[in-house]
Amino acid sequence: MFQDSPIYDRLIVECGDVPAQVRREAERVSRELESVMRPLRSPGYGSGLDRPQQAPGNGWQRAALLPGPRPH
Repeated sequence: MFQDSPIYDRLIVECGDVPAQVRREAERVSRELESVMRPLRSPGYGSGLDRPQQAPGNGWQRAALLPGPRPH
């Protein structure tokens, strides 16, 4: 990527190859996330049979504004 770049070469000597380290860590996290998320993607999940049903009205509801001046 950075052929013939003495500044970049010196930074790697002094600090290590940070882009390569970040890439490896991102790949590791991606693999770990994939293994954690895999059960959620299995067939049959999300059919509603494995979760309790909510009664109507238990979700988020918008509250009415009180009369009077509104804060800005």
